[in-house]
Amino acid sequence: MSLKLKLITSLAALSLILGACGKAEETENKSKVENTEKPAEKKEAAEKEEANYADSYKEAIAELDKAKEGKEVDFNKVTELYKANLQELVKQRDAEFQDTLDEKITTALAAGKDGSMDKVVVRQIFDKLMQKVFYTSIKHDFTEMVEYWGKTEEVNKELEEAKEFYAIIKSTVEKRDAAYGTNMVSAIEGGFSEIDNGIKNNDQLAVNLGKQVIDKTLMKTFYLATGALPNGYATKAAAEAQKDAALAKVEQAEGWAFFQSIYTYLNKHAADETAFIEKQFNLETDAKTIDPAAVNKAFVRGFAKIAIDEYKESKESIGEDKGVITGLEGALFIDVIGEDIKALIGEAEYKSLTEKAQQYVETAKAKDKTAGVAQVDQLIASLNTIVEKAK
Repeated sequence: MSLKLKLITSLAALSLILGACGKAEETENKSKVENTEKPAEKKEAAEKEEANYADSYKEAIAELDKAKEGKEVDFNKVTELYKANLQELVKQRDAEFQDTLDEKITTALAAGKDGSMDKVVVRQIFDKLMQKVFYTSIKHDFTEMVEYWGKTEEVNKELEEAKEFYAIIKSTVEKRDAAYGTNMVSAIEGGFSEIDNGIKNNDQLAVNLGKQVIDKTLMKTFYLATGALPNGYATKAAAEAQKDAALAKVEQAEGWAFFQSIYTYLNKHAADETAFIEKQFNLETDAKTIDPAAVNKAFVRGFAKIAIDEYKESKESIGEDKGVITGLEGALFIDVIGEDIKALIGEAEYKSLTEKAQQYVETAKAKDKTAGVAQVDQLIASLNTIVEKAK
């Protein structure tokens, strides 16, 4: 089997491969290795490690960027950088999240080297799949913070690592802010600030809420990059397909690779919508057949269904911290598709929906079950209407 065919087959089978994945928060029973380093030594080692990840990633991208200029790419250099400084991190996330990113990255690099795959496509696959690794590494560090709670030094160490991983992918958030006029960088900074304050005040709920703001805002970033109108890669690839098939394939590859960061979460709650989006972005699909409006509606239905599930979970947990956390998650997923919801139900109704979502979070914090049940039922009903309107 050729490397190109191997990669395309791998992409086509992605839904099956990723289907068994779960949230980082649900990953348990990870083996621990006793570390006898002193705290100062551990911090210095961690800082060097994060710097190596960032520097190696940037150096690899700089080499791969030569493909955009029609220059020769030294794939041996990129492969060595990957194997020496990035592959172990990728394998760790593969093991934790039941993923196959290392296989996809190494296969893509090999296909670029032997010329069986367009070098710019390889560049985009490497870039966006590595961004998924950095994103899931943030989720990993957040999970570790829960396990280390009560050990302030360890919790702060995990937080600093998460901040370092975020710094690597921050430019992706900035690009989407520029394209859509959003304020996601500020939202993420606010989330980190809430975590910092929560640690200082020994307030685990505040820490968990801050984590959700960061996680869901990053998910929004990946959605805006892929399926949102008018600047997602579904729209870009479909438009380019009418002019330049090769460039359209590059745009399609970017959309597919970005989509991997949210595939698992979406698939768990909205399998049909996820399968449709995956097929549209899959490199076996002719870019001329991509339907940006249908992709967008599938995303809207999918995220609305996630919000519904979060609210159902919150309803069962009113009176506990979990009820507040999942209530906030519901509100954050509404925000992910906020502009789409406005287009479906109008600005006034959307404003009312977001106000009700915020009111419910406060009700959940107050542990008022009677009021909370009534409020969450209204939110679920509104979201079901949105799902229907997005068909």
